[in-house]
Amino acid sequence: MTITEQSPDQSNRLQFPANFIWGSATAAYQIEGAVNEDGRKPSIWDTFSRTPGKVLNGDTGDIACDHYHRYRSDVALMKQLNLGAYRFSIAWPRILPDGRGAINEKGLDFYDRLTDELLQAGIKPYATLYHWDLPQALEDQGGWTNRATAEAFVEYADIVSRRLGDRISSYTTFNEPWCSAVLGYGLGIHAPGLTDPALQVAATHHLLLAHGLAVPVIRRNAPQAEVGITLNLWSFDPASDSPADRQAAEEGYDLDNRVYLDPIFRGEYPQTYLNSLPDGVTVPVQPGDFEIMKTPVDFLGINYYIRHVRKAEPGVVGGEEVKLPGIYTTMDWEVYPPGLYDLLVRLNREYPLTKIYVTENGSSGEEAPDANGKVHDRLRHFYIQEHLVQSHRAIQEGVPLAGYFAWSLMDNYEWAWGYTRRFGIVYVDYSTQQRTIKDSGFWYAGVARDNALPDTRVTYP
Repeated sequence: MTITEQSPDQSNRLQFPANFIWGSATAAYQIEGAVNEDGRKPSIWDTFSRTPGKVLNGDTGDIACDHYHRYRSDVALMKQLNLGAYRFSIAWPRILPDGRGAINEKGLDFYDRLTDELLQAGIKPYATLYHWDLPQALEDQGGWTNRATAEAFVEYADIVSRRLGDRISSYTTFNEPWCSAVLGYGLGIHAPGLTDPALQVAATHHLLLAHGLAVPVIRRNAPQAEVGITLNLWSFDPASDSPADRQAAEEGYDLDNRVYLDPIFRGEYPQTYLNSLPDGVTVPVQPGDFEIMKTPVDFLGINYYIRHVRKAEPGVVGGEEVKLPGIYTTMDWEVYPPGLYDLLVRLNREYPLTKIYVTENGSSGEEAPDANGKVHDRLRHFYIQEHLVQSHRAIQEGVPLAGYFAWSLMDNYEWAWGYTRRFGIVYVDYSTQQRTIKDSGFWYAGVARDNALPDTRVTYP
């Protein structure tokens, strides 16, 4: 397959609304490195990555992209890319190495410096408080299966938001609680690597509870900043038009999407989820929890990569996944941009949303610099372009989409995949830490500069 360029055509130019946010995103453990410096103690990912067989090639985030030491040059790179915003996460074990108690001032100092550097470059800081790196000390006490961890998160959110205040434009409480609960406590393929349905259910509830508890605390400390949460959501399509397949797709949507959306926006869990719990497993709800969970947010962040296609299977709630012919990334994820449009429109129809961000969207690929030092990542260019086309389409239909953050700013530690998957619009040579802007990065910089998709498009036939 090859990608070909279409001829310039003014009718193809898609202008985005004024003040639309163009950004990129990263996560602390994936890029910072310096895991043993300046008072930081281990997170669950430090422990997990050192457990034999858990991460491909035994890779760890010990050095990653060395962003902890290179943040100034990385911010300069963001400015070169015309980014109006940078979405980064704060490492809890840098701030409270033991999860609670003594504050590590050197950890706060780092994010102070990063925030100021961004502001000086004219880039709005968008901070995520939790992107999966729970202090190991808290996991030793039960982690997210322990209700006390939700209370500890509020202490941490209070400390960070008091220190950084409203210099931060936007606070996200959690990134993808689905991954933390399901992959971490249910399937065991992410830290802390546990496989117990009851633990997964408890973790889900306490993550959502922690979110609701933290929102008013952050608002009090940073009244000019917006506060929200980011969920990884999928569109769901039936494998056929049969009633059974359509029901399977809807059940899948309930189990993966609504189980997080409904507590936040409706103060309840979907009945499909409650009916699907194994015998003897219950949600550890206490009086008042749902009121806390549905504390109003200023925005919803959406991380979208793929859709699901479901076929009914007797006795299986949500049916079975069907793989259709199409274009797939090196993660074996289907490239299906219309799914983002479908998801955005449905969310806007079903929930009282005043602002939405696409907080992650991107494609993995293993392209490396050629003999001339150029990185030609045409599929990533196509992927981002087509998802922006669908984003623009959703905006035209009234969806309050306010910004788009490409995942990711640079190649980095891809969790259980180690360093074998590259999502960046900037290439990183991990042996030298040299950064090289990819073709997709140069193209995205033009989109951010013009606040519009250019007339020339690429196709992937």
